[in-house]
Amino acid sequence: MQSNDARILRGAAIPSACVGLVGVIVGAVVAGVKGALGAGLGTVLVVAFFGAGLHVLGRVGRKWPELLLGMGFLVYTTQVIAMLLLLKLLRGATFMDGRVFGFTVLACLLVWLAAQAWTQTRVKAPYVDPDATGGSSGKPRATGSRA
Repeated sequence: MQSNDARILRGAAIPSACVGLVGVIVGAVVAGVKGALGAGLGTVLVVAFFGAGLHVLGRVGRKWPELLLGMGFLVYTTQVIAMLLLLKLLRGATFMDGRVFGFTVLACLLVWLAAQAWTQTRVKAPYVDPDATGGSSGKPRATGSRA
């Protein structure tokens, strides 16, 4: 993982975990142990899903930068579908409070997206590789032939 990717991951995961901790405390006060468990599970799901997605995008961006936009759409769509399936699976769970779970997932998700966007605008990531010009004169060379 590059330092920029790690910085973006930290910039999104830490605020989301803090919101999740607040959700656990509020869930424990409002719904007891079931509320705290629901908020904790919701926080872990958001951080795991979006952290894994960010990791996958970082790896794809290093290996195949031309596929980054399409892979971003694919990763996001996969995350949404997987989250929907998990929510359907946990719909009737009796071991946790579903309302606290849902509100915590929503809060952590919104904080993750906002923090990731904010951190992304603050990271100084180079978008031009100066070594890729191929020549020592500093001028880019044409790769095609002009016959």
